[in-house]
Amino acid sequence: MKLRCLVVDDEPLARQGLREHIADVPFLEWAGECDSAVAAAEFLHQQPVDLLFLDIRMPRLSGIEFLRTLPLKPLTIITTAFPDHALEGFELDVLDYLLKPVSFERFLKAANKAKAKWKSDPPDHFYIKCEHKIEKIRLADVLFVEALQNYIALHTTQRKYIAYLTFKSVEEYLPPEQFIKVHKSYIVAAAQIDSIEGHTIFVNGHEVPVSRTLRDEVMEKILQNRYLKR
Repeated sequence: MKLRCLVVDDEPLARQGLREHIADVPFLEWAGECDSAVAAAEFLHQQPVDLLFLDIRMPRLSGIEFLRTLPLKPLTIITTAFPDHALEGFELDVLDYLLKPVSFERFLKAANKAKAKWKSDPPDHFYIKCEHKIEKIRLADVLFVEALQNYIALHTTQRKYIAYLTFKSVEEYLPPEQFIKVHKSYIVAAAQIDSIEGHTIFVNGHEVPVSRTLRDEVMEKILQNRYLKR
């Protein structure tokens, strides 16, 4: 699972440097960038992220003021040229405080801190944009994901959601210890599997195909050491 990152900074060169750093860290994924806190508020309204790289001194609304407006704060790392706001940042539970120009070594240390925090308190839900609403999806409710050309169908215990997402982005986000890719167009929640017959998996009344090329690997992941036989 990769942490989706948003960079918020009014300096183009600063955004470029952070974007390049993010690209060099395997567990980070660049989700977007904004040149103001106002633009970031709109961005987060459309698509929540996991990790925020946030400048402090920006026009109209500072980074600190912006953080105070967020009801649900992503993991946040402050990036600034001014060291005199550190206390305010840590009072808002920011993970780290990076002084510009940000070296890759220092950036990686902060990123690892975010990764450790993420692993110690893994999320039990995520959000997707479905039609005109942001929908909260609990991992425990997901049955399987189906690729539909430029969209995905997310089947849950309650209903099916259609979202304008790539299958690859969903695959990279879902924790691999809980979800198994069984076909080039299907990912299944391991805990939701009811039975397996031939090249078909049965999940809560649905039939999901298993690729011939993936079947052995899929069976090993599903059964692990839980398959009892004579």
